[in-house]
Formats: sequence, C-alpha cells, structure tokens
Amino acid sequence: MATHDELTESLKAFTDSYNKNERLKVMNRDWNRVVVVKANDIESLHTLTVQDGVVSIREGASDPPDLTVISDSETLADMFYGDITPTEPYNNGTLRIMGSEDDIVRLDFISLMIWGE
Repeated sequence: MATHDELTESLKAFTDSYNKNERLKVMNRDWNRVVVVKANDIESLHTLTVQDGVVSIREGASDPPDLTVISDSETLADMFYGDITPTEPYNNGTLRIMGSEDDIVRLDFISLMIWGE
C-alpha cells in the first residue's frame, strides 16, 4: 500500500514529465479537462487539471471531473511513476476510469507518450 505522500509524489512526477514534453503540450492545447484521481484503500484524492496544454495538480476534489481514475494506492502510484502501464490493471478490474471513451483513450495515449509501453 502506498501512502498519500507517495501517491502525491507519483502524480508530481507524472505532471513534471508531461509538462516537459512540448509535443504533448501542443497536442493537448485544446483538450481542457479535469481528472480526479482517487485511491480506494486510503484517504487520498487529487485533481489533475489540463488547461491550454499544461497540467497542474492539487490535493482534493475540484470542479466536476471529466474523468475519474480510481484504484488502490499502490497501483495508482506505480502507474503514475510509469512502473506499470494502465492496461493490465484496467483489464483486470483493479483500475476504473470513468469518463467518455474519447477522454479515456486520450489519457491512455498521454501515459504512453510519457512512459512508453
């Protein structure tokens, strides 16, 4: 089980990697979304906001989310550190993502652009 601080650090690593990738920033400059990341085994809730191609993170919930990502803290931390891809936990039901199919595909593509397969 990851701690809230470990999950926060993994999200910061994801955010930093995203914001250093100019190609992603250009590609997502018109994809403004709010993504809530929630651990289901500890008290931990974060909001990632994509605005004009730049991602920011804050603790807690924000505006109504376009996407909600829910899993156990260890899976979320591993995924946002890039140690695992979202595919396996998504396929085995450990990871749930709620939102439109287009947004889910875009989020998956972003993680692939940052961490690879």
